[in-house]
Amino acid sequence: MSHLAQERCWHAVSKSLEKNMPAFSTSGTRRNTDHNDGDPPDVHRKLPSSAGEDRAMLLGFAMMGFSVLMFFVLGVTILKPFLLSTQREESNCTIIHVHTMDDWTDCAFTCGMDCRGQGKYPCLQLFVKLTHSGQKVLLHYNEEAVQINSKCFYTPKCHQHRNDLLSGALDIKEFFDHKNGTPFSCFYSPDSQSEDVILIKKYDQMVIFHCLFWPLLTLLGGVLIGGMVRLTQYLSFLCEKHSTAFRGEHCAQQPRYATT
Repeated sequence: MSHLAQERCWHAVSKSLEKNMPAFSTSGTRRNTDHNDGDPPDVHRKLPSSAGEDRAMLLGFAMMGFSVLMFFVLGVTILKPFLLSTQREESNCTIIHVHTMDDWTDCAFTCGMDCRGQGKYPCLQLFVKLTHSGQKVLLHYNEEAVQINSKCFYTPKCHQHRNDLLSGALDIKEFFDHKNGTPFSCFYSPDSQSEDVILIKKYDQMVIFHCLFWPLLTLLGGVLIGGMVRLTQYLSFLCEKHSTAFRGEHCAQQPRYATT
């Protein structure tokens, strides 16, 4: 009975080795094995993987690729203009005078595929006083308004309806007329001698933080997913290897009994 049990044990070990060792090729030759003990070299052995692990690896690579794409898009559209823009500090402004210039500014608009038109828009000017210096300066809506037309508070979308453009400018004028004498937040450039002050900053520190934080978080998440999958595969491989070696040693230590 002990001889029969030992034969069954060796049969189980051979079955286990057949599952874990490289299969025979179609030509009948085995893959390369170690010249010392006949076991397959661990260096060239592919780690086992399941369908779920393959999908997790694909998700990790997709997250890493998407993070690189976000870095590129946000870097071109937000980070680069922020670095090239004038650095401004916050201050308080007080309205001195608000008026609409008599001469309207020329602009161009499109009315179709092959249609181009010329129009005019009212130039609204807001003069304010900086609280910290008492300097009289011209207020603009944001950095783009300074670059497009440095003489006007903002540049509306050009179209042929003059009454709508005038109504929008008068609404803004009425809003600031009510703020006459009331300080409000504005931004100026301490390193520039320009008399341009903006009402809001298009790109502040919080926007830059989000532009860097979320792509970086996505990149780290993709790397973490890929690393965890590879670690799981390696630990599974080690567990399977040591389990096979333990079963082989256990069967080899059993004594052989001669059959009568």
